[in-house]
Amino acid sequence: MTEPALAAHRESTARRLGFLGVSVGLLVIASLAGLAIGSVSLPLVDVCSALVGGESDLARSIVWNVRVPRVLTAIVAGGGLAIAGAAMQTVLRNPLGAPYTLGISQAAAFGAAASIVLIGIGADGLSELGSLGPYLTTIAAFLAAIVSTAVILLLVTYRRATPETMILTGVALGSLFTAGMTTIQYFASDTEVATIVYWTFGDVGRASWPQVGLMAAVVVPGFAYFLRNAWNYDVLDAGTETATSLGVDVESVRIRGMALASVVTATIISFVGIIGFVGLVAPHLVRMVIGGNERYLLGASALVGATLLVVADTVARTIVAPVVLPVSILTSFLGAPLFIYLVIEGRDYW
Repeated sequence: MTEPALAAHRESTARRLGFLGVSVGLLVIASLAGLAIGSVSLPLVDVCSALVGGESDLARSIVWNVRVPRVLTAIVAGGGLAIAGAAMQTVLRNPLGAPYTLGISQAAAFGAAASIVLIGIGADGLSELGSLGPYLTTIAAFLAAIVSTAVILLLVTYRRATPETMILTGVALGSLFTAGMTTIQYFASDTEVATIVYWTFGDVGRASWPQVGLMAAVVVPGFAYFLRNAWNYDVLDAGTETATSLGVDVESVRIRGMALASVVTATIISFVGIIGFVGLVAPHLVRMVIGGNERYLLGASALVGATLLVVADTVARTIVAPVVLPVSILTSFLGAPLFIYLVIEGRDYW
């Protein structure tokens, strides 16, 4: 490597590491703000004291029982959606690759709507099956999302579908599942419709400690797998022919990456509902700043996605307090203009 090339490599590495450091710092600041701000605001000193077991019983209860699970859910969900989005965009070699554009989110909503009507879950979240009802809804949403993914993967396996075909199929499946959910709502009772609408609103506040653990149990191994295959994904960026010539089993890498990204997405959506734009915007934002090196892209996307969702949830809890807005409203309002800006200003980075 020549001296100018070595200097350029060192500069790019320093920029990427610096971006990772800044992202960690922003996530810590956003998380502390999320723990302190709410209907009952707490001084930062009291929050830190409550985290280590000090302060009053009220402060500890607010921090540990309400806000820590909420912030952790936002971190895990935001990071997981961003990782899945980055992986989908890479394996498909398409900047539109994301859970929503592939129909996964719509499929999960359809599964949840079908279970709500069939089980008869009311506005209180309970059914004739008692507290088991919401868990069945979560399972139904997860299974429906997996079905959507399976259809796309079958196209790859048996029809040798191109990445463009996979995106178009995802759009078609999204329309199909949306039509199915609309049909269910049309014949559902008022209470069931209200429950369906509430479920589709993404809300990190509905996840409990066990559910946070389940999401993390899927997201963390998924991140480790993608990071381990970072070199394969870097080669995929150079094109199918180049990747094949370098010994990469393109079809296998693509199928496994899509399958795991879909499982991560389905798990998150089944617990917190539909949260748009995080999985689409975060990887694009990172690519604009540090490029597409997968080792840095995956970690930075996770940090940016987690920060975006923590900030959005904090704003959603406070902007019209004491009313708590669904975080999906904020991510859509913030994500759509940001994505348009990225497309206009950063169209050459991909």
